[in-house]
Amino acid sequence: MEKQIVFMHTQKLEEGGYPDECPFSSRRGGKTLATIESLGLLDEPQIRVQPPNAMTIEEALTFHTEAYLDVLAQTSKGVHNFKALKMGLGTPDCPVFKDMLNYSLLASGGTLTGARMLMNGEANIVFNPHGGFHHAHSGTAGGFCYINDVVISAKMLAAAGKKVVVLDLDAHHLDGVQDAFYDTDAVTTISLHENGKTLFPGTGHENELGIGKGRGHSINVPLPVGTFDDVYRYAFMQVVEPLLEHLSPDVLILEIGMDGLAGDPLAHLNLTNNVYAELLEKIVALNMPMLVVGGGGYNVRDTVRGWALCWSVMTGAVQDEMALMAGMGGVMLQNTAWFGGLRDRTLLSHGGYRDEVEKEVNRVVRFIKDTVFPMHDI
Repeated sequence: MEKQIVFMHTQKLEEGGYPDECPFSSRRGGKTLATIESLGLLDEPQIRVQPPNAMTIEEALTFHTEAYLDVLAQTSKGVHNFKALKMGLGTPDCPVFKDMLNYSLLASGGTLTGARMLMNGEANIVFNPHGGFHHAHSGTAGGFCYINDVVISAKMLAAAGKKVVVLDLDAHHLDGVQDAFYDTDAVTTISLHENGKTLFPGTGHENELGIGKGRGHSINVPLPVGTFDDVYRYAFMQVVEPLLEHLSPDVLILEIGMDGLAGDPLAHLNLTNNVYAELLEKIVALNMPMLVVGGGGYNVRDTVRGWALCWSVMTGAVQDEMALMAGMGGVMLQNTAWFGGLRDRTLLSHGGYRDEVEKEVNRVVRFIKDTVFPMHDI
């Protein structure tokens, strides 16, 4: 039986949502869908678009506190006070907007809907570009995140007896997810992100390893400013690939925020989408059920192209790329009129910081190999 691959989307997520002045755009998922549709990447019978079921309050309560959800509900109706502010609501990175709670439950519900489809064998890969709210904590909002769909979905899968690994490639550390599972081995978190010394939320240092039963199940690869494709690939191959092969999860939750791309206005990495596509090919080749969420990405155009390229990898269309390039004479048109136009140009310059970046990443990789790998008998 062919892999069943699902793109999670509904037009309701294009209506309302985050205010226009907010760096987090509610329109990225719809733009990604339009792009992949224009490229014929929805045409195979095993691929479909699925509307999500909104998460219920009861489901949200499996992680979030009742007090927080009550305040979130009141704030959504226009009641904003100091209590809400203390919970992170009404700040520049968690703005208050109309129907905020229901919007968040619908966007996060796409991830939970996808988790159920994987658990029931209805799909092999589910992509919810509207999800990935990894900064939300049980009682506070943070970093554009109100309802933590990653935690809630991982908890549901773990409760069903599934071995779950969360792999987060967003430029920002998954602080809310790590905290939720810091003292348990039920869910392992692995994160490649910009060093917390230079980027929100300031966490995710390599010595954050978990506590108690969770020790060794929080794995962080903090990356220096200016990290480029070659060294990012090295960190992945040295740390992530052996861990995934050894842990062999029943379900992989993968966050593919595109804020690591060069030129993203909120982060300081120097990646191209080519490295995301290359590494995603390796992940897909492991042939495990995958729940993929969007996360960050604040240059909307680059984020849409990156996610569309990743979708082509998930669906196997990337394998036809060389044939397409041959048909076009190898000319890179730099648009989405054909598949090759989704790829970034190679960045040849590293601004004279290559040696410093490589030295720091080598140090972190060595620390993980010396400290974490023995905990997993690797």
